[in-house]
Amino acid sequence: MEILAASSTGSGMSSIIIIVLMIAFMYFFMIRPQQKQRKEHQSMVNHLKKGDQVVMISRLHGVIDEINTTDQTVTIDCEGVYLTFDLSAIARVIPSKTQAAEAQPASQAAASEEPASEASEAPASEAAPASESAEAADDQKPAESDSADADK
Repeated sequence: MEILAASSTGSGMSSIIIIVLMIAFMYFFMIRPQQKQRKEHQSMVNHLKKGDQVVMISRLHGVIDEINTTDQTVTIDCEGVYLTFDLSAIARVIPSKTQAAEAQPASQAAASEEPASEASEAPASEAAPASESAEAADDQKPAESDSADADK
């Protein structure tokens, strides 16, 4: 009897461990990333300003005309049509040319600090011949069809 009681206690303990591991797995692979995305989206919404180009969750592109923080709404100018949306409906902000120009020197500086490895240079050198061979193949296709037309 003692042996049976010990074995049932051990299997009950392993069941609890499996359940705890499943909950931990769900937290680290589902809940935590979603919280991180929510914080990033809230940060993006907090930094919006008039004139920013945005893309809505419906893939509608426009320029912010007005932000109402009390109602949590934003008015978007879509080529002369003014539409009001919730702030949460903004999917992403399209960087303006001045922001892109400011970000580009920073990214170039970061790239120059990292040592260039031979592995990263190899795909760049292989990409050019592949594109050249694709262009050569495209050039050959019309020539083959011309010769086929000449045979007829």
